[in-house]
Amino acid sequence: MDLETSLGYLLKEASSALRAAMEAVLRPLGMTITHYSCLELLAQRPGLSNSELARGTFVTRQSMNVLLQNLERDGSVVRPAEASVGKVLPTRLTERGRRSLEVATVAVRGVELRMLGDMTEEEQASAFRILHGMIERLR
Repeated sequence: MDLETSLGYLLKEASSALRAAMEAVLRPLGMTITHYSCLELLAQRPGLSNSELARGTFVTRQSMNVLLQNLERDGSVVRPAEASVGKVLPTRLTERGRRSLEVATVAVRGVELRMLGDMTEEEQASAFRILHGMIERLR
């Protein structure tokens, strides 16, 4: 396989570049990509469980549990002391968590805008469709 013509390799390279750029803007805010992703998921879908957050951020349940404990300790999220049903502890953002997310979202959006550069809206829509199609076909 020629790496220079491998679309899979190019996608991995793009993913790595995006991750590095996001880490660079989140680090000064005291966040990791997983931390930011967790806050973003909770803003969009309040009450997610540890397992749902782990799946949504591509980490293990154990790693997510550690992150949630840290976020709880710093006042960014709240979880009930005990589960009302089964073992699930639904997590919710606090006002502090929302403020942190707002700042991080601006930084991450700046990275995305830099990545898109001078692409037209049509090119962006086309890239979006193509990537979604690739994901669907692989699943």
